[in-house]
Amino acid sequence: MLRYAALEPGEGKCMDASAASGDLEALLRVTSPTYVGESAPDIAFGTHETPAGPLVLAVTARGVIAATFDDEHAVYERIYREVGSFIGHDPKRLDPLKREIDAYFERRLRAFTLPFDLRLATPFARSVLQMITSVPYGTTTTYAEVAARIGRPQALRAVANAVTENPVCLLVPCHRVVEGPGSPGAYAGGKAAKELLLNMEIA
Repeated sequence: MLRYAALEPGEGKCMDASAASGDLEALLRVTSPTYVGESAPDIAFGTHETPAGPLVLAVTARGVIAATFDDEHAVYERIYREVGSFIGHDPKRLDPLKREIDAYFERRLRAFTLPFDLRLATPFARSVLQMITSVPYGTTTTYAEVAARIGRPQALRAVANAVTENPVCLLVPCHRVVEGPGSPGAYAGGKAAKELLLNMEIA
Protein backbone atom coordinates (compact mmCIF):
# COMPACT_ATOMS: atom_id res chain seq x y z
CA MET A 1 0.00 0.00 0.00
CA LEU A 2 1.54 3.26 -1.14
CA ARG A 3 0.54 6.19 1.05
CA TYR A 4 0.60 9.66 -0.38
CA ALA A 5 -1.21 12.83 0.44
CA ALA A 6 -2.98 14.86 -2.20
CA LEU A 7 -5.99 17.12 -2.41
CA GLU A 8 -8.72 16.11 -4.78
CA PRO A 9 -10.89 18.91 -6.21
CA GLY A 10 -13.27 20.12 -3.51
CA GLU A 11 -11.65 18.02 -0.80
CA GLY A 12 -9.42 19.10 2.06
CA LYS A 13 -8.31 15.91 3.77
CA CYS A 14 -5.23 13.78 3.44
CA MET A 15 -6.14 10.71 1.41
CA ASP A 16 -4.66 7.22 1.34
CA ALA A 17 -4.32 5.86 -2.20
CA SER A 18 -3.55 2.37 -3.42
CA ALA A 19 -0.85 2.18 -6.06
CA ALA A 20 1.98 -0.07 -7.10
CA SER A 21 5.50 1.20 -6.57
CA GLY A 22 5.85 1.52 -10.32
CA ASP A 23 2.80 3.78 -10.66
CA LEU A 24 4.13 6.87 -12.46
CA GLU A 25 0.88 8.75 -11.90
CA ALA A 26 1.28 8.36 -8.14
CA LEU A 27 4.87 9.56 -8.39
CA LEU A 28 3.90 12.67 -10.32
CA ARG A 29 1.09 13.51 -7.94
CA VAL A 30 3.12 13.05 -4.81
CA THR A 31 6.01 15.17 -6.06
CA SER A 32 3.92 17.99 -7.50
CA PRO A 33 4.21 21.50 -6.02
CA THR A 34 0.51 21.31 -5.07
CA TYR A 35 1.11 18.38 -2.73
CA VAL A 36 -0.82 18.97 0.50
CA GLY A 37 -1.43 16.63 3.38
CA GLU A 38 -2.54 16.54 6.98
CA SER A 39 0.87 15.29 8.09
CA ALA A 40 4.38 15.65 6.72
CA PRO A 41 5.67 12.67 4.73
CA ASP A 42 8.26 10.40 6.28
CA ILE A 43 10.49 11.05 3.28
CA ALA A 44 10.64 14.44 1.57
CA PHE A 45 11.11 14.02 -2.17
CA GLY A 46 11.70 16.41 -5.07
CA THR A 47 14.06 17.64 -7.75
CA HIS A 48 16.41 20.60 -8.16
CA GLU A 49 18.04 22.06 -11.25
CA THR A 50 21.82 22.62 -11.12
CA PRO A 51 24.49 23.65 -13.63
CA ALA A 52 25.57 20.00 -13.73
CA GLY A 53 22.07 18.73 -14.43
CA PRO A 54 18.87 17.97 -12.51
CA LEU A 55 19.27 16.33 -9.11
CA VAL A 56 16.71 14.05 -7.50
CA LEU A 57 16.55 14.83 -3.78
CA ALA A 58 15.17 12.91 -0.81
CA VAL A 59 15.47 13.57 2.91
CA THR A 60 14.58 11.25 5.80
CA ALA A 61 14.57 11.86 9.54
CA ARG A 62 18.22 10.73 9.53
CA GLY A 63 19.41 13.06 6.79
CA VAL A 64 19.80 13.34 3.02
CA ILE A 65 19.25 9.91 1.52
CA ALA A 66 19.36 10.94 -2.13
CA ALA A 67 21.02 13.70 -4.12
CA THR A 68 21.48 11.94 -7.39
CA PHE A 69 21.49 12.46 -11.14
CA ASP A 70 19.64 9.16 -11.62
CA ASP A 71 16.14 8.87 -13.09
CA GLU A 72 13.51 10.37 -10.78
CA HIS A 73 11.11 7.45 -11.13
CA ALA A 74 13.84 4.88 -10.46
CA VAL A 75 15.00 6.74 -7.33
CA TYR A 76 11.43 6.99 -6.06
CA GLU A 77 10.85 3.26 -6.58
CA ARG A 78 14.08 2.32 -4.82
CA ILE A 79 13.34 4.50 -1.80
CA TYR A 80 9.79 3.11 -1.69
CA ARG A 81 11.12 -0.46 -1.81
CA GLU A 82 14.08 -0.12 0.57
CA VAL A 83 13.23 2.68 3.00
CA GLY A 84 9.56 3.62 3.26
CA SER A 85 6.37 4.30 1.37
CA PHE A 86 5.09 7.60 2.79
CA ILE A 87 6.94 9.84 0.36
CA GLY A 88 6.02 13.37 -0.64
CA HIS A 89 6.87 17.00 -1.22
CA ASP A 90 8.01 18.82 1.94
CA PRO A 91 9.70 22.18 1.24
CA LYS A 92 10.68 22.74 4.88
CA ARG A 93 12.99 19.73 4.70
CA LEU A 94 14.12 20.07 1.08
CA ASP A 95 14.85 23.81 1.05
CA PRO A 96 17.92 23.68 3.34
CA LEU A 97 19.47 21.11 1.01
CA LYS A 98 18.62 23.16 -2.07
CA ARG A 99 20.16 26.25 -0.49
CA GLU A 100 23.41 24.43 0.22
CA ILE A 101 23.51 23.01 -3.31
CA ASP A 102 23.01 26.49 -4.77
CA ALA A 103 25.70 27.92 -2.47
CA TYR A 104 28.09 25.18 -3.58
CA PHE A 105 27.61 25.97 -7.26
CA GLU A 106 27.99 29.68 -6.51
CA ARG A 107 31.32 28.83 -4.80
CA ARG A 108 30.09 30.12 -1.47
CA LEU A 109 30.15 26.66 0.13
CA ARG A 110 33.01 24.16 0.07
CA ALA A 111 31.69 21.54 2.49
CA PHE A 112 28.07 20.53 3.00
CA THR A 113 26.84 20.71 6.58
CA LEU A 114 23.68 18.60 6.37
CA PRO A 115 23.76 15.00 7.66
CA PHE A 116 23.31 12.21 5.16
CA ASP A 117 21.64 8.82 5.34
CA LEU A 118 23.51 6.01 3.54
CA ARG A 119 20.85 3.33 3.76
CA LEU A 120 20.74 3.06 -0.04
CA ALA A 121 24.42 2.02 -0.10
CA THR A 122 25.80 -1.42 0.69
CA PRO A 123 28.03 -1.84 3.77
CA PHE A 124 31.11 -1.93 1.54
CA ALA A 125 29.98 1.15 -0.38
CA ARG A 126 29.39 2.98 2.91
CA SER A 127 33.01 2.45 3.91
CA VAL A 128 34.10 3.87 0.56
CA LEU A 129 31.75 6.85 0.75
CA GLN A 130 32.69 7.68 4.33
CA MET A 131 36.34 7.78 3.30
CA ILE A 132 35.57 10.03 0.33
CA THR A 133 34.10 12.68 2.64
CA SER A 134 37.67 13.40 3.77
CA VAL A 135 38.85 14.38 0.26
CA PRO A 136 39.26 18.18 0.39
CA TYR A 137 37.56 20.63 -1.94
CA GLY A 138 39.62 21.30 -5.06
CA THR A 139 41.66 18.09 -4.79
CA THR A 140 41.33 14.58 -6.17
CA THR A 141 42.21 11.06 -5.19
CA THR A 142 42.15 7.81 -7.18
CA TYR A 143 40.25 4.55 -6.98
CA ALA A 144 43.51 2.83 -6.03
CA GLU A 145 44.18 5.28 -3.19
CA VAL A 146 40.66 4.85 -1.84
CA ALA A 147 40.95 1.07 -2.00
CA ALA A 148 44.24 1.19 -0.11
CA ARG A 149 42.88 3.54 2.56
CA ILE A 150 39.95 1.25 3.36
CA GLY A 151 42.27 -1.76 3.54
CA ARG A 152 41.05 -3.38 0.30
CA PRO A 153 43.84 -2.61 -2.22
CA GLN A 154 42.66 -5.27 -4.68
CA ALA A 155 39.04 -4.09 -4.74
CA LEU A 156 39.44 -1.46 -7.44
CA ARG A 157 36.34 -2.48 -9.39
CA ALA A 158 34.19 -2.57 -6.26
CA VAL A 159 35.46 0.86 -5.23
CA ALA A 160 34.73 2.25 -8.70
CA ASN A 161 31.20 0.84 -8.54
CA ALA A 162 30.62 2.34 -5.10
CA VAL A 163 31.79 5.73 -6.36
CA THR A 164 29.63 5.59 -9.48
CA GLU A 165 26.54 4.47 -7.55
CA ASN A 166 26.88 7.07 -4.79
CA PRO A 167 23.29 8.01 -3.80
CA VAL A 168 24.30 11.34 -2.25
CA CYS A 169 26.36 13.14 -4.87
CA LEU A 170 27.99 16.45 -3.91
CA LEU A 171 27.46 15.84 -0.17
CA VAL A 172 29.77 12.85 -0.56
CA PRO A 173 32.11 14.27 -3.23
CA CYS A 174 32.56 11.19 -5.38
CA HIS A 175 33.45 13.45 -8.33
CA ARG A 176 36.82 13.98 -6.61
CA VAL A 177 37.72 10.32 -7.11
CA VAL A 178 39.34 9.80 -10.51
CA GLU A 179 40.72 6.83 -12.37
CA GLY A 180 44.13 8.42 -12.75
CA PRO A 181 45.99 11.40 -14.25
CA GLY A 182 44.07 12.66 -17.29
CA SER A 183 41.34 10.06 -16.81
CA PRO A 184 38.43 11.25 -14.65
CA GLY A 185 36.59 7.94 -14.71
CA ALA A 186 32.86 7.33 -14.58
CA TYR A 187 30.31 9.48 -12.77
CA ALA A 188 26.60 9.12 -12.10
CA GLY A 189 25.93 12.49 -13.70
CA GLY A 190 28.08 11.72 -16.74
CA LYS A 191 31.59 12.72 -17.80
CA ALA A 192 30.64 16.32 -18.61
CA ALA A 193 29.12 16.85 -15.16
CA LYS A 194 32.19 15.40 -13.45
CA GLU A 195 34.54 17.63 -15.42
CA LEU A 196 32.35 20.66 -14.68
CA LEU A 197 32.53 19.99 -10.93
CA LEU A 198 36.27 19.38 -10.91
CA ASN A 199 37.00 22.46 -13.01
CA MET A 200 34.70 24.61 -10.88
CA GLU A 201 36.52 23.59 -7.69
CA ILE A 202 40.00 24.34 -9.00
CA ALA A 203 39.09 27.62 -10.72
